[in-house]
Amino acid sequence: MKRVLILCTGNSARSQMAEGLLRHFGGADYEVHSAGTRPSEVNPLAIEAMCEIGIDISSHRSKSVTEFANHKFDSVITVCDSAAEQCPVFPGAPQPIHWSLPDPAAVAGSQEEKLMAFRSVRDDLAKRLKDFVQEAG
Repeated sequence: MKRVLILCTGNSARSQMAEGLLRHFGGADYEVHSAGTRPSEVNPLAIEAMCEIGIDISSHRSKSVTEFANHKFDSVITVCDSAAEQCPVFPGAPQPIHWSLPDPAAVAGSQEEKLMAFRSVRDDLAKRLKDFVQEAG
């Protein structure tokens, strides 16, 4: 089983969606966790965007990266630039993977415009994580 940690600053949107997607695509071959350097709470628009594709992350909670300080991971993926800069070194993890994705929670506008930003990031993550699972074999 491959152990993967996905990091973001708030562990509220990008990393939460990535956790749900990787669990979905990787199935029983993956143990997936997400965390933040400054955790907050799971964004309701992230939950809604994931629900649209049949993945329920409503029971997820925002976690601090310190909860995983003594854990070993096969991969550590950062999904925002701030987390990449602040990411601690994890024992046993190979070269960290960094994907610079925009923060959908930072988008201003109508509720629909905000949701569209979450959908866009969700779809980008889905493509990257499908490729990640395929490459890992």
